[in-house]
Amino acid sequence: MKKELLLALVCIGVTLPAVAQNKIDDRLGNSAEVLRQFLAKPDGIPKHLLNKSACVLVFPSVKKVGVGLGVTYGRGVIACRSGADFSGPWSAPAMYKLDVGSLGVQLGSSSTDYVLVVETNVGASKILSGKMKLGADATAVAGPTGAKAVGANDPNVDVLTYSRAKGGLFAGASLASASMDTDDDANKAVYGKDVTASQIVRDGTVTITPSGKALDGVLTKASPKRDM
Repeated sequence: MKKELLLALVCIGVTLPAVAQNKIDDRLGNSAEVLRQFLAKPDGIPKHLLNKSACVLVFPSVKKVGVGLGVTYGRGVIACRSGADFSGPWSAPAMYKLDVGSLGVQLGSSSTDYVLVVETNVGASKILSGKMKLGADATAVAGPTGAKAVGANDPNVDVLTYSRAKGGLFAGASLASASMDTDDDANKAVYGKDVTASQIVRDGTVTITPSGKALDGVLTKASPKRDM
């Protein structure tokens, strides 16, 4: 009986890391596909705004927890243009967390994809520093789409936010009180060591893993160079 229990515990110990890694791989793959779809639609993220961006965050399938206006919480990724001034090639992705608080899920859906386009170096630096709150630590507004995006270039806005409900339309999303933070456990699982988001995306201390190449491919194809 003791041997069977010990064997079961060993099996669990081996299985849990594999399950966690699969979830992280899925997060990276889903993030790449969500971003690809956001960029492909005429009413999605305008290319000229992506070209000006320092970073992009993607949170796929953010779900509301609880009845009514419950807490909305998601896990996703951030990728930035490398270098001290965010002008280099796209970095390896870092894992991130999003807490929308009691706003509920946008567009009345139980599952929503979010993409945040960081337009300023100041906003990018604040996000990479760790836990921060949109609206308080960095200015954020619903991102323009389609004809509304023509001429949109407010230097006082750090972050443009977009959403898409499952089976619904693309739209700018108000996330003015949302908070974000690094997902340190997931970053360690991906890169095999303790590493900060800033070290991943700015210092180039890691290389892109096979599961992160799809996201890098989407960003590099859509916007290989930043318009400064």
